[in-house]
Amino acid sequence: MSYAFVNLKPGVGKTTSAVWLAHALHESGFSPLLVDSDPASSALRWSELAGGFPFPVFSLPVGDVHRRVNDFLGDRQAVVFDAPQMEDHAHIARSVMRYASEWIVPVTPSPIELDRMAPIGGEMGDVQSLRARPARSAVLLNRTNRPDATRTGPDADAREALTERGFDVLSTHIPRLDLYSQSFGSPVEVKGSAYMDLADELIKRQDTM
Repeated sequence: MSYAFVNLKPGVGKTTSAVWLAHALHESGFSPLLVDSDPASSALRWSELAGGFPFPVFSLPVGDVHRRVNDFLGDRQAVVFDAPQMEDHAHIARSVMRYASEWIVPVTPSPIELDRMAPIGGEMGDVQSLRARPARSAVLLNRTNRPDATRTGPDADAREALTERGFDVLSTHIPRLDLYSQSFGSPVEVKGSAYMDLADELIKRQDTM
């Protein structure tokens, strides 16, 4: 299993989602490797401040990530990538996407974020042509406003709009909570979180690939 959190812009929750998902996979019985490919090295710094994670974190902010990852993989069952923003580090992000079998795009359900999805789709199409096998891609609604975001209101409207544009939107969504937004640098207690639901959904999706 290999997952990459990707987006054109910074500040959309890639690092937070990558760290929390890696913890959720670990809690689910898998042994993940977290690869920090962002030159800012936020995921690696987080692990240092938190006193270490229960899985290895490697910094690989290089344009040939897809050639190097297996050197660090060992017998681990999953790889989670914190990819840099495409607009500033396209060569690194594309290399990450050449390796990962599932691309996850964190999107805040706001008009400006939805408007950026067209160029993201274009980038993903370009990278697909470089792969031997197509990757699966999905949108993760992040920082949603309500617990019932999948049912009514602006969050549900965003889900519908993305689906109409041909994007696969994950059933799991991440609510706007300090639990996630203020977690940088702290140990992660993932039990009972939305990221456990995300890990469960992604594991089930893996069985259908």
